[in-house]
Amino acid sequence: MEELPTQMKQLYKEAKEIILNNEDIKIYSHNDCDGISSGAILSIIMDRLGKDYEIEFVSLDKLEDLQLTHKLTIFSDLGSGQPVEKYATEDSEIIILDHHPPLRDLNYRDTKNFKFLEINPMHFGINGSYYICGGGLCYYLAKEFGYDDLSWIGVLSAVGDMQNTHTGKMEGLNKLILNDAIKGRYVKKIGDLSIYGRETRPLFVALSYFSDVTLPITNSKTECIALLNELNIPKTTDDHYTTLSDLTKPEKSRLFSALVKMLSREVPGKYVEYIPKLVAADSYEFLQEEDHTFLRDASEFSTAMNACARNKEEMVALKILKGNRSDALDELEYISRNHRRYLALKIQEVQESHAIVEMNNIQYFDGSGIRSEVVGTITGMVLSYGNWRKPIIGFTQVSEDNDDLKISLRCSRLLAYDGVHFGNIIREVAQDLGGNGGGHAVACGAYIPKECKEEFLKTFDEKLEGKL
Repeated sequence: MEELPTQMKQLYKEAKEIILNNEDIKIYSHNDCDGISSGAILSIIMDRLGKDYEIEFVSLDKLEDLQLTHKLTIFSDLGSGQPVEKYATEDSEIIILDHHPPLRDLNYRDTKNFKFLEINPMHFGINGSYYICGGGLCYYLAKEFGYDDLSWIGVLSAVGDMQNTHTGKMEGLNKLILNDAIKGRYVKKIGDLSIYGRETRPLFVALSYFSDVTLPITNSKTECIALLNELNIPKTTDDHYTTLSDLTKPEKSRLFSALVKMLSREVPGKYVEYIPKLVAADSYEFLQEEDHTFLRDASEFSTAMNACARNKEEMVALKILKGNRSDALDELEYISRNHRRYLALKIQEVQESHAIVEMNNIQYFDGSGIRSEVVGTITGMVLSYGNWRKPIIGFTQVSEDNDDLKISLRCSRLLAYDGVHFGNIIREVAQDLGGNGGGHAVACGAYIPKECKEEFLKTFDEKLEGKL
């Protein structure tokens, strides 16, 4: 714990004492990979301590009017940006472990008549988008208890939260968590190409999904096969299609050079220096998982966790993270298969209906009929059918019972180098319209009243004038 700021270390010591002195505990965690990873770490801590506790995974919109029904309530990967203490009484005890921009300052706890403890890296000048996420914060709590073996879940949460996308490597406190995981022989770091699906996806298929910049190979398996043939990279290896993990170093080098050359022809000059960061990145293998399975690679593992979250099966993901490799793994494969099928169907609908509409600085599509839990995933995947130079926004109805809008934004990683933080902008615009939102520089979302759609799009577009 010596690498943490002094005051942050003290907060962890206090959090440990609060937990040790409580038996009536409720955990609320965000319903995405980072949130599920955070919840898993907290759940394992409680199990090992023999605590009586409940855990629930929720979306941000569920926190506005949350009743606190337990003596101690712990919020992980959420809570900093929401008024979760609204209904606290003098007997309430609250711990928040969150990396999103906080509503409250570090001294807020001194103004309350109940026990309130918030650990947020931004209070200490630590970047919460790239240096540590919710799972990392929870890992440091586990480390306070001596549970260093949970470091691999901290790595998974960082990958799932896209903390490594800025440079392709772990930075800040994430790097220190990775070092713990490597030292404990839970994780292996590999210098690799930044192509999703390194363990299970045929390379010619994986390449076709490249979407940060629209290239000749984007959405074209034929062009991808032609490129691999040109580079003398076999389509098959042994008894399976060649995956990224099968490539030799010379083969990876040839593919890297080809992609850099291809990208250099497509991007404006101001982005050329960032091209290598789009193509090369560290990959992380979980050494206790089997080769050529989707749990071996951190990116694929995180996608499986998100598939559970998007299908309201967070408890299946929790079982997997806590070591269940029998029944839960079969459930996970079933969920993932149906999830992929649903995504493919909805992406095809967006593509065939030519639903993407361009404005001056943004593009958007009406995702009516798409489940709100997956509109963000689909928004990212249809970017390749639009203009990569602009962020893309997708929106759909929150639920059958709530006709307000869930909005998701995704963009090319290159746009992050313009210095624009879309998560901050989307929060500002949504709040001005009576909604809420937030997220990361290149992936974020919001909830707004349904009648504000046009005003939201117009205002957001204007906010970006001259910034891209």
